Amino acid sequence: MNQAAFEKGVEPPRRKGLPGPLPRVALASVPLVSLGVLGLVPSLVIALRRGTRGDRLAALLFTATSVGWCFQIALTPEETHGFPYLLDLLLLATSTLGAAAHCLLAGRGSIAGARR
Repeated sequence: MNQAAFEKGVEPPRRKGLPGPLPRVALASVPLVSLGVLGLVPSLVIALRRGTRGDRLAALLFTATSVGWCFQIALTPEETHGFPYLLDLLLLATSTLGAAAHCLLAGRGSIAGARR
């Protein structure tokens, strides 16, 4: 980096794109290995790297899902049946599988983006 730019306090350019396929697969495995506990990590990494409004919203939703799942674990008895069990299963699946799928499929381009 140029020394004059460094002294003026100019930040170095940050990569705006998403990482390649191997880092994305490794990042998508975080919620699977942690069984959904760290389901918010991939969406936070994507939001920090790209910084778009949609990425921030996805990070917010996965964070809310993870927090909701933690509260559901704390407040639900072990022998749960019916609606509380279904809610627990839904939060777990979203936090685990949804976060992994979001990490792998984010930034692939939508149909509207392909038309431009």
